[in-house]
Amino acid sequence: MKLYNTLTRNVEELKPQNPPAATVYTCGPTVYDYAHVGHWFTYVRWDTLLRTLKASGLEPKWVMNITDVGHLVSDADEGEDKLEKGARREGKTAWEVAKFYTDDFIADMHKLGMLTPDEMPRATEHIKEQIDLIKKLEEKGFTYTISDGVYYDTSKFPQYADFAKLDLEEQQAGARVEVNPEKRNATDFALWKFSPADHQRDMEWDSPWGKGFPGWHIECSAMSMKYLGETLDIHTGGIDHVPVHHTNEIAQSEAATGKRFANLWMHSNHVLINGEKIAKSLGNGIRLQDLIDKGFDPMVLRLHILESHYRSQSKFSWESLEAARNRLHNYQRMADLQFQPAQTDVWIAADQSLGAIQAAMEDDLNTPEALALTSELAGRAEERLISRAEVDAFRLALQKLDDLFGLDLADRQDITEEQKNLIALREEVRGAKDWTRSDELRDALAKQNLGLRDTPHGPIWFRI
Repeated sequence: MKLYNTLTRNVEELKPQNPPAATVYTCGPTVYDYAHVGHWFTYVRWDTLLRTLKASGLEPKWVMNITDVGHLVSDADEGEDKLEKGARREGKTAWEVAKFYTDDFIADMHKLGMLTPDEMPRATEHIKEQIDLIKKLEEKGFTYTISDGVYYDTSKFPQYADFAKLDLEEQQAGARVEVNPEKRNATDFALWKFSPADHQRDMEWDSPWGKGFPGWHIECSAMSMKYLGETLDIHTGGIDHVPVHHTNEIAQSEAATGKRFANLWMHSNHVLINGEKIAKSLGNGIRLQDLIDKGFDPMVLRLHILESHYRSQSKFSWESLEAARNRLHNYQRMADLQFQPAQTDVWIAADQSLGAIQAAMEDDLNTPEALALTSELAGRAEERLISRAEVDAFRLALQKLDDLFGLDLADRQDITEEQKNLIALREEVRGAKDWTRSDELRDALAKQNLGLRDTPHGPIWFRI
């Protein structure tokens, strides 16, 4: 299996440390507000990565964190904690805000057919691990303390700029208006922030350095290493994580352990709507519930996400979502053929198609190519139908497609006996050339959202 590695800027063969095991860490949501479509593009893509790893014979362990403290509104470690901001906005405690949006996020994961990570650790439940990691960095001389917290000294980590290819001189020059002049370097980042003296935070803890809360970056290092070990096989996240969050994760993790933090880094590109990046701050953060309210099945969004490559700059629009709905209907029509085998011996070569689809997915998650091949398979099945001898193999093929794409094609339900009787009656009156009665029966079925396609092998029904 080949994947693009942000670390090397190359597509390379995945080589897990202890195959068939493979460790995968995903930077999860900051639970101060609803997840929007842009977030779901990222998370569905990593869910698809896990599905492909499993289909390739690996046994991945997947950890996705929940950021419920420490993520400040500014990457420069300034401003308000996003959870505290959410609490002030809603008149609740930060704890109440975190629970509400965590529950909402997990509910939407299920609606989108996502796999459940093996672990979903919360930052607030791993304060000890974060403090222990900061202490280790302190003992090794990588930290310093100033008035508002404990900071990581990036000058002590010579390769700090390598991952994101940062221009540190340019960043230092831009620090003339730095809000915190006590920082030694513009790129230094907070490991532990002190609580403000003028009020008590909802979320704060005692530490060797004083009462406060952890920085955003330290949680991912502490929790990923707790559950997956000091070196990860794969670390995933959004492309916006590269210059700050992931760069800081590498610096603090490798300084603490002396080992490479992750062997392969994968990043999902931005999603645009009307030419702008989808973001809460821009007011264009469409939620999954917004799509449902407009009559879209969550599986339509899932399919739409898979229609673009994870490294491409994708576009979201209602028109493209409608096109995805039509495509999903085509796949569902294919799947429903399992309930109506034709009285003929045909073969649609599903095994050959599945091999090509699997190969596309193993080629850096080439979902557009994999879906194109799936559409070809659907068209061939619609044209040639499924024979009785093929039903079991066809159902197995649908399950394999579900294992990769998560579109619930194998879980389709047959129509009712009453509906089957209406179709059989229509065949009888058509045989008697009673076209008026035949049309009446077709209309009756249409009112039950069933369409009919007449073929030489009998009528084929489909849902409309």
